[in-house]
Amino acid sequence: MARTDRISDPWGSRTPYAAGEPWPQRVDRYLTPGLTDDDVDRWVQSAAVLHSNGDGLDIAVKDGRIVGVRGRADDRVNHGRLDPKDLFGWQANHARDRLRTPLIRQDGVLVESDWDTAMDRIVARSRQLLDERGPNSIGFYTSGQLFLEEYYTQCVIAHGAIGTNHVDGNTRLCTATAAEALKESFGCDGQPGSYTDVDHADVIALYGHNVAETQTVLWMRMLDRLAGPNPPAIVCIDPRPTPVARHATVHLAPLPGTNVALMNGLLHEILDHDWMDHDYIEAHTVGFHELRKRVAEFPPERVADICGVDPDDVRRAGELIGTAERLLSTVLQGFYQSHQATAAAVQVNNIHLVRGMLGRPGCGLLQMNGQPTAENTRECGADGDLAGFRNWANDSHIEELATLWNLDVTAIPHYAPPTHAMQMFRYAEEGSLRMLWVSATNPAVSLPELGRIRRILSQDRLFLVVQDLFLTETAQLADVVLPAAAWAEKTGTFTNADRTVHISDKAVDPPGQARSDFDIFLDYARRMDFRDRDGRPLPAWNTPDEAFEAWKRCSAGRPCDYTGLSYEKLRGSGGIQWPCNAEHPDGVERLYAGGEFFAAPDYCEAYGKDLITGAPLEPTEYRAMNPFGKAIIKAAEYVPPHERPSAEYPCVLITGRTVYHFHTRTKTGRTPQLQAAAPEVWVELARADALRAGIVEGDLVEIRTVRGCVTAAARLTDLRRGVVFLPFHYGYWDTGDDGGKDGHHRAANELTLTDWDPVSKQPIFKTAAASVRRIGAGMAATPEPVAHAVADEHL
Repeated sequence: MARTDRISDPWGSRTPYAAGEPWPQRVDRYLTPGLTDDDVDRWVQSAAVLHSNGDGLDIAVKDGRIVGVRGRADDRVNHGRLDPKDLFGWQANHARDRLRTPLIRQDGVLVESDWDTAMDRIVARSRQLLDERGPNSIGFYTSGQLFLEEYYTQCVIAHGAIGTNHVDGNTRLCTATAAEALKESFGCDGQPGSYTDVDHADVIALYGHNVAETQTVLWMRMLDRLAGPNPPAIVCIDPRPTPVARHATVHLAPLPGTNVALMNGLLHEILDHDWMDHDYIEAHTVGFHELRKRVAEFPPERVADICGVDPDDVRRAGELIGTAERLLSTVLQGFYQSHQATAAAVQVNNIHLVRGMLGRPGCGLLQMNGQPTAENTRECGADGDLAGFRNWANDSHIEELATLWNLDVTAIPHYAPPTHAMQMFRYAEEGSLRMLWVSATNPAVSLPELGRIRRILSQDRLFLVVQDLFLTETAQLADVVLPAAAWAEKTGTFTNADRTVHISDKAVDPPGQARSDFDIFLDYARRMDFRDRDGRPLPAWNTPDEAFEAWKRCSAGRPCDYTGLSYEKLRGSGGIQWPCNAEHPDGVERLYAGGEFFAAPDYCEAYGKDLITGAPLEPTEYRAMNPFGKAIIKAAEYVPPHERPSAEYPCVLITGRTVYHFHTRTKTGRTPQLQAAAPEVWVELARADALRAGIVEGDLVEIRTVRGCVTAAARLTDLRRGVVFLPFHYGYWDTGDDGGKDGHHRAANELTLTDWDPVSKQPIFKTAAASVRRIGAGMAATPEPVAHAVADEHL
């Protein structure tokens, strides 16, 4: 294979293919320079955990250390390809500043301790709070990066053994709207589509989804279709000139916060031109007539006025989407983290419903995930849902969980929906939540309005436990810090955005005294002496494979049925999609073929909510609306964002990701190639706006909202005028081994507001009103954050 610098070219070489053909294989690899395959002691099966794509890979091990990775050619997700984070990110496992021993706060300072002392403190505080304040004084805030077995264990401990309603994850920041939009339209979570729909689609519409940087290997698949015969048309909805936008047939760049108006305009075109499947609508949906009335109010001219787009572009996009024979739609943070998030995402579902485009090759719908195991948090009940996609408002579903866990029904909280993360932090702020256990996430950088979050986490009355690989910004505020094992240092399973389940086997030992999240949670349960109603230990399992078998029993008969899977079946496979059971032993590629949904009133995961207020529907309302379990077409009115530009703050600030980093750079900032590629925060400005403000490429710029300010080097692009973009990855201090302070504000979430979508409760990171001013000259920035890396012959 030709030498390729996968930093300057994240997507690598093209392997063109035509519609209906299989995606050609291309095996990517990276080994420590100087090593060859012959030097590797063994290869261990796994998949990538620095994005949500789920790329299958093998881990190279030599002398008990990871020395590289290679893509798995037969994996259904990536056909051997790896992205830059896959190729290089494993090096963080061996960073010198890994946590190796527990830490406890003593006289205001974190000091090294041992497991018994650290766990005794956690247990003592837990028992005190349970005795004095009850279960809801304790909350758990987890991640989208643990394994299924760990989420399910945590869920049983929190919801079952403790009985707290306060359980959520940082998936609330990235995938909550995906789950909610699927529940609103189909009665249940679960992605309808498959990545293989790229192989068949003649139109691919991406809604707020910069797939080129967030799911890089999926973009490789799309690029290879574009490079082959009969390529698909691309519709891109994004205010930024992303790589997707540069390849688009039509690029719509709406003003942030106006997505519902734009979607209503696209639906207006589809309905107005009768690009619909009337038989499908009649047989398999409810709610169409309300949609027709609503979108009639959004002709292209009104949409253009609200969104600031060309009405002819709305017509062109509507025609492409409305006349496609095989339409694939993907949705991500540009919709999920914006105003009216769920309402906008549901309108994408509506397009597929009115066009009858579900369950067939190329007719895919992917409400994407932002994290590698976000699907598992939702399935297992670790993110504000109940295990097995069960409905908290359905008493029979609670009874099923009680039977599975051998508990009284009253032990499982179901008086209200599980508490979402933003509310949990408000409870901590108000003082009713007194212990917060944070695992594998860094809210002191990732949550909005960071000044407020730091104040909450720093309270003396809040007992903060942080379980992580490194001493993150959040861990520095903790009362107890627990050193966790990383990916490749433990065994478990995880599921990607198109329901593909992979196994990740342990390749190396964790450093020092670090333990897997599974072992930490189970140790806590045993020290707390949690028991079921017959006096047996709760949870009942002791190993990850036992937990997986218990999860299979929990998933049996539910949409996310794993009963046909096993560790043995997953080992050596290219990934298997759920549901996988006796009826479908090889999994199911696409859901909802034939118009059959998981929406029956007695079976569905949720009864739905009002898309404007978030008010839940009563079970009786849902039964009256949808007695036969059809798909639900939900119309939505557009309402303006809560915080809009003003004379003092004339711009709209949006945040997001870059291809080289993941979340708060806990791992990628410790990876030499990735850190060198994007070492510092930058701000993306429209050239016209920069010219008016006297800003040139590389100037140092201050970005300010009513909540704070950030300074960054300017990068000038064809971004839509009036919009400012900041990557959110950068915290207060560098993630290098010295842990030194940077000396200036650079965390984008200093600026974002405490506001969330009323339906999904996902925070809004895309509509803050901001000002920009030049501070002075800086080092010239490059058009892209590219390192001067040397190509490696092993790529």
